[in-house]
Amino acid sequence: MKRKLTIILAVLVAIAAVIVGVRIRFNEPLPKGSQDEQVKAILERSDCLVCHSQEPSLPFYAKLPVIGPMMDGHITAGYRFLDLGSELENADGMSEAALSKLEHAVTYSTMPIHEYRMIHWTSGLNKAEKELLSSWIVEKQSCEQMIQPIASRVEYDEAKAELGERMFNDTALSLDGTISCATCHVLEDGGADHEDERVSEGIYGLKGGVNAPTVYNAEYNLRQFWNGRAADLAEQAAGPITNPVEMGTQTLENVVERLMADKALVSEFAMLYPGEGLTGETLCHAIAEFERTLITPDSRFDRYLRGDESALSELEKKGWEEFQENSCAACHFGAALGGRNFEYVDVHGDYFADRDPAIEYNADDEGLKGFSLRDEDLHKFKVPILRNIDLTAPYFHDGSMQTLEDAVRAMAKYELGKKLSKGELESIVAFLHTLTGVNPHLAVSAQ
Repeated sequence: MKRKLTIILAVLVAIAAVIVGVRIRFNEPLPKGSQDEQVKAILERSDCLVCHSQEPSLPFYAKLPVIGPMMDGHITAGYRFLDLGSELENADGMSEAALSKLEHAVTYSTMPIHEYRMIHWTSGLNKAEKELLSSWIVEKQSCEQMIQPIASRVEYDEAKAELGERMFNDTALSLDGTISCATCHVLEDGGADHEDERVSEGIYGLKGGVNAPTVYNAEYNLRQFWNGRAADLAEQAAGPITNPVEMGTQTLENVVERLMADKALVSEFAMLYPGEGLTGETLCHAIAEFERTLITPDSRFDRYLRGDESALSELEKKGWEEFQENSCAACHFGAALGGRNFEYVDVHGDYFADRDPAIEYNADDEGLKGFSLRDEDLHKFKVPILRNIDLTAPYFHDGSMQTLEDAVRAMAKYELGKKLSKGELESIVAFLHTLTGVNPHLAVSAQ
């Protein structure tokens, strides 16, 4: 009997200690210092860096059976999702992607995860900390909301854009005169390749290693190509022209020399680019100027963001909410809902091991590492733009997903470690269909 009373007393003392600890933690005053210093201190004392840093400080029980392997998995996934330690040390401040993820965690109280809270009752943010973090994030963002409507128009040089459109459609850019930019970026099909093409076919019938991304709204990309190897649209334009698989083994100078036979074209470049004329640089600039016009504003979602509640159905509104709650918006942010960051395709699980074995692993599957040459960037890819996503099947860098349902289901599995319910899948896909905007080149536009 005495032993039972001792056990009961010990349990009650432990519970009391937890309650007192929780009350102290969630009434803890804000740390002192500048706002940046306060934010760093809050994230450190809330245990965020246990899973979101390269060298976490782990408790003794991290080596215990069951708990240890579970923590290892969470730390690996957490670090791949967000390296908060490096972000806090970044002299230029947190990236857009880090701010978006942090905003989501604060808004939806998703961190720390339930398994961590079961052991660490005092982890997490109190009300004052959430308020401070929220205001700090808004201050650091380039705009008040991470997701905004597409701009109604962009500033561009109309004459150069018209010239660039002709160059975009000119097969003379390819070595054998059969391939143009428009061959793989079909404007009437959403700016990507045809729906039955997993990867594009270039010169001499050669096949590329990745799915052609849409050129619509490409102006909003942080960098161009799946692996970010081009800094802007002009640099991107040069890529396919000089790619042996796409337009042939040639230099921009070779292409310019061929185009010089067209005297009218030479005169037009001389007029629009005084002192430069037709060069490899001006050729790519003109194409880029045209591609800048390929925005797709005024989707039903844009109208909803601007306050038109009737623009979306109840199912689509539910999908928008679930898109946010399931962390989709943490990576797909900005006006184009994507293109602003690079993320691992396999935060949870082994995407490439599970992929259809008929798709052979190739250099393009290395993702950002192929450009940065850093091992830690292996399997990181630019987050695709979701605008007009219903027009650009198949999906992913390798074109392995045939339908939106396939793509959303796979994203939940490999990015979230989650299996979506039938209802969640249906509503999120319904929401994605509201993202189609208006452009003169699009055969399908928002209704």
